[in-house]
Amino acid sequence: MTDRQLQEHVQNALDWEPSIDAADIGVSVDKGVVTLRGDVKTYAERAAAERAALAVYAVKAVANDINVRLGNEAKRSDSEIAQAVLSALRWSSLIPDEKIAVSVSNGWVTLSGSLDWDYQRSSAARAVRDLSGVVGVSNLISLEPHVSASDVKTKIEAALKRSAEVDARRINVSASDGKVVLSGNVHSWFERNQARQAAWAAPGVTDVEDRISIVP
Repeated sequence: MTDRQLQEHVQNALDWEPSIDAADIGVSVDKGVVTLRGDVKTYAERAAAERAALAVYAVKAVANDINVRLGNEAKRSDSEIAQAVLSALRWSSLIPDEKIAVSVSNGWVTLSGSLDWDYQRSSAARAVRDLSGVVGVSNLISLEPHVSASDVKTKIEAALKRSAEVDARRINVSASDGKVVLSGNVHSWFERNQARQAAWAAPGVTDVEDRISIVP
């Protein structure tokens, strides 16, 4: 697929997604790497545009340069946003909110603290992402390792073999001190993301370095 064809497919994907107003979003492609530019009204819309682009076949990576321009009706004070963030974290059954610290500056939310699982860390960011007035999220929450590197490697390899969406034979796994390195090649970003999620799901993983290449 040529870059021009891929550009058209990404633009069509943005137009198709009902949660995105694609009128002010521009798309450029260079060797399979997509760059998104323009303005949207919410951070949630910015994140949705990135997900829509990444889901397109043959996309290798996305550089999201979209700006969030809040309308007057969506603007909130940092204090209001902080209260909303704390409430969202508190109401989520997936997040031990007492372990998370929150700061807000000009609408940008920073999460810090330490958790046991990546799904908890990801859930915290998702809970914040869609709140009114938020223009960005920095997820600085760290993870604590609890198991040996050999156990981590074994569990990830087993998870990849179980997955119907990942060809485990094309992926190599190494682990040390809670850090996992994935290498090899897959056919799509979706398959690459599934492999990364499988790695994050293993107990004791604190960091995943993704070296997997996408070969459509």
